[in-house]
Amino acid sequence: MALPERTPPQSTSSEKRSVGQGLFRKCTGCGVVNTVEDLSSRFYVCPSCGYHHPMSSADWRRLLLDGAQLDRWDEHLLPCDPLEFEDGKRYVDRIARAQATTGATEAVEIGRARLADIPIAYGAYNFAFMGGSMGSVVGERVTRLFERATSERLPVVLLHASGGARMQEGILSLMQMAKTMSALGRFRSAHMPYISVLLQPTTGGVAASTAFLGDINLAEPNATIGFAGARVIESTINAKLPPGFQRSEFLIEHGMVDTIAPRAEMKERLRSLLSHLGGEGK
Repeated sequence: MALPERTPPQSTSSEKRSVGQGLFRKCTGCGVVNTVEDLSSRFYVCPSCGYHHPMSSADWRRLLLDGAQLDRWDEHLLPCDPLEFEDGKRYVDRIARAQATTGATEAVEIGRARLADIPIAYGAYNFAFMGGSMGSVVGERVTRLFERATSERLPVVLLHASGGARMQEGILSLMQMAKTMSALGRFRSAHMPYISVLLQPTTGGVAASTAFLGDINLAEPNATIGFAGARVIESTINAKLPPGFQRSEFLIEHGMVDTIAPRAEMKERLRSLLSHLGGEGK
């Protein structure tokens, strides 16, 4: 007697979605699907259209720093909750979640490193940590970055990627704008170069403080750079903004940044700039 045909089990929608999860990534720029391994080897630049996808702090260290090594400073400075802020979720819980998901202690890391064998004071905002927002600890770390670079006569390379001041700390976060710029002003007395690197996105209070004050302001392609969002500006002035407004290419046309560097060229471009500006000391 013939056995009845057995219907193969049907995959659930959740199972279908999990197939290849974490192995492939669709390009935001052109829609082409690449393997994550291939994108990682290209520092998350799409080989089809050149779109620059966001990178982690670890990947930026891998791209720019010799041996991806950073001798971190002031990791003991940790965020707290001075206002006991709650907006449906406690601020301390948001901090704990950001620390757990990113493995970072705050939205900026600073320290001493080498770039093409040039010693530098290095800082990098981490947009994955609460949008790279600047609270009191972020401001203190950036301040100490410039202060220690001043005392050790090191050039500064600071990567900006931020949504601005951290609202959960209120006026304390806004105070960091003045504090970091004061430290930068004192750093000028060391006559060492400061190169600001503007990543996707650089906005708000961070853009209004140290981001545009480099001896050289270098941006990655197609990054959103500005203070207020385009929709806020349009509703305020009641006018349509020009195409590409607040993108790197628009800003360089209007004199707001000095140069645009694709990631494949960024380390060499920084090395050349540091050498020309006198940051090659040992």
